[in-house]
Amino acid sequence: MKESEIQFKVQVDQNNLPKNITWSATDKEGEGLESTKSISLNVWDNLNQSTLRIDLWTEEMSVAEMKRFYIDVIGGMAQTILTSTGDEYMSEEMKDLCDRLVRHVNEENAKS
Repeated sequence: MKESEIQFKVQVDQNNLPKNITWSATDKEGEGLESTKSISLNVWDNLNQSTLRIDLWTEEMSVAEMKRFYIDVIGGMAQTILTSTGDEYMSEEMKDLCDRLVRHVNEENAKS
């Protein structure tokens, strides 16, 4: 059986705010740690039947990047729910939400 490992390293400042986030995975292209501005990790807790979340970002991540990041996350979840459950309705609703959020962000950017 194949085994994979994903590793995150987070350097924090004196206030415990992320200053630097790096990651590596046994299956990623290239070797060594790679820098990123944000991670969002969700884990299903079987014991409590709920989701545990870790959302971290550095001060270098702009508001525009954060919005784009979460639109991409929701879009990815839409594809995952379709692939894993076949629920086309739920997947399409999530995709429609992404479309509305993209329009919202574009309208915000046009005002700036």
